Amino acid sequence: MFTFLHRLSVRHYMLGIALLCFGLLAFGFYLQHVAGLEPCPMCIVQRYAMILIAALAIITLAIGKKSINKWLLGLLVLLSLSGAFVAARQSWLQWYPPEIASCGRDIYGMIEAFPLQKVIPMVFRGSGDCTKVDWTFLGASIANWSFLCFCAMALVSVYLLFRQKS
Repeated sequence: MFTFLHRLSVRHYMLGIALLCFGLLAFGFYLQHVAGLEPCPMCIVQRYAMILIAALAIITLAIGKKSINKWLLGLLVLLSLSGAFVAARQSWLQWYPPEIASCGRDIYGMIEAFPLQKVIPMVFRGSGDCTKVDWTFLGASIANWSFLCFCAMALVSVYLLFRQKS
């Protein structure tokens, strides 16, 4: 199994990461628009991280130069770890919700009520109901699964980064 994984090229891994991101984003949009689950600000930040990771994976897929790939893989590691941090924070808030509900407006309500330069900091603060668990699979919430996916993408990127040096 490991010899098969080692034989795969960087392009194969980047295609896999991009497809994973698109699949997760599509599922998130399904949950939002079909199942009626509204994303909290932390979910929105995780979506942006997924979009950026998918874009970097596609750029890395398109560019074949090792020197540029090292920089792009480094950025992929940073973005994946950033997304994992936000997902971990949301998971922590879900496991240990604050005693005083800090639930605010959703992202669309904030955009309607405030100018954009005030909305962006509020989104990054997570001022919505990020503690609510609306959906679970195998006992894990969306934030838990998101954390695992971000960590997997970071590990693959680190593996590829070290493999590029050899």
